[in-house]
Amino acid sequence: MKRFVLAASVSLAWFLDSPVPDLAIRVRRSLANGSSATVPPLWRLEIANGFAVSGRRGALAASFVDRCLADIEGLMASVIDESATAISLRQALSIARTFRLSAYDAVYLETARRELLPLATLDRALGEAALKAGIQLFR
Repeated sequence: MKRFVLAASVSLAWFLDSPVPDLAIRVRRSLANGSSATVPPLWRLEIANGFAVSGRRGALAASFVDRCLADIEGLMASVIDESATAISLRQALSIARTFRLSAYDAVYLETARRELLPLATLDRALGEAALKAGIQLFR
């Protein structure tokens, strides 16, 4: 079974992108075929924010969002685990500065580094930072 760190960019793409990027499709298939994902606690907030922003733009019906959230909750009950790794404010800021990332993305990077896991992201800057930090990307 393969484990990896799952960034919100990939998770949100399953529901918000049309067409869904190939990487997001591969990640979802991997989860369906026995892999598991680890997410930092902020992942939940990023998912909620992605739906909130799309909803404000009028892009999503409330019933669709409810179905998406039910799908995500099902994944969280079966193949997505929340990391217990605590990352300090100073560490998040230091990593963000070093790699020119948002503090949010720095948390994903550090979670993958600490847990020695590949990172699944659609964010180009985060992917480049991961490679510079010696972190394998989910391909």
